[in-house]
Amino acid sequence: MLLFLIVVLAAVIFEYTNGFHDAANAIATVVSTKVLTPRQAIAMAAFFNLTGALLGGAVATTVGKGLVDTQVVTMGTVLSAVLAGFIWNMITWFFGLPSSSSHALIGGLCGAAVATAKGNWSVIKWNEGLWPKVVLPMITSPVAGFILGGVVMFLLFVILHKFTPFFIHKFFGRAQILSAAWMAHSHGTNDAQKTMGIITLALFTGTKAGRFDHLPSWLEFLRTPVFAMPIWVKVLCAATMAFGTAAGGWRIIRTLGHRVVKLQPVHGFAAETSAALIIQAASLYGIPLSTTHVISTSIMGVGAVKRFSGMRWTVVERIVWAWIFTLPATGLLGYLFERLAG
Repeated sequence: MLLFLIVVLAAVIFEYTNGFHDAANAIATVVSTKVLTPRQAIAMAAFFNLTGALLGGAVATTVGKGLVDTQVVTMGTVLSAVLAGFIWNMITWFFGLPSSSSHALIGGLCGAAVATAKGNWSVIKWNEGLWPKVVLPMITSPVAGFILGGVVMFLLFVILHKFTPFFIHKFFGRAQILSAAWMAHSHGTNDAQKTMGIITLALFTGTKAGRFDHLPSWLEFLRTPVFAMPIWVKVLCAATMAFGTAAGGWRIIRTLGHRVVKLQPVHGFAAETSAALIIQAASLYGIPLSTTHVISTSIMGVGAVKRFSGMRWTVVERIVWAWIFTLPATGLLGYLFERLAG
């Protein structure tokens, strides 16, 4: 029981760091364009992350039982996965790199599961889980974000070329509030679900191992004989992510909102709308997408259409390298933590 409580505490801490690490996903553009103050933007993102996190469950199911064989998972496996994701979040946050909290957690889970299985790689559900729902979207979603962001921006240029700059700035100053809210909501429907899946996996694993057999009746809600996400897990993770978002993530906000390309409200609207559309679609099909990858490349696509030479490609290169290393680095961390614990 103590180990389970440690797992839940670690998962909650991870969810909190996910909130402030990924706060920039929804509000970097709306802050950089000065449509909202940082305090207003964070409050809005926290609220809509909460609403998004309370809806759906397909992504949580994918993470909890669709990536690794649950028969070999132990409490130690889950704890190692969360610790790996947490450490990677802290490293990339320190350097201001918008890496993927989702891939950090998934990489940690896969590495820890392999360690629990004594090096047996077959415990990873490659063909039906990891490849189609993680690796392939990891490649295609940034490309989709870049292309869709560019297309939306180009269409807006065509539609708005006869309007005055004053009208465009005023109209999209208001419209961008809506696009940022939608981005925050879609972020909640996808990102918060991963930790829900991890905690549900811990409950299922503990029930299967008989750890909850002798608990008093008032703790009966912990028993989870089938993999089904309890309401209290949803509420806990949603609220934690909202609090984490309220804490902000200023290092990453500066990278996305200022260092990649200089944005105006119309550009922010195009980037947020493009990213939110892709993320919402992925959540519907249970794909644990990297919201960070999508909004980052949407901003890049918008910036490339705005002025290709204005893109700061050295910053983009640093971001891409962080993406590439996330899965293998967290997989190795998860593997080492589980081996050390074992």
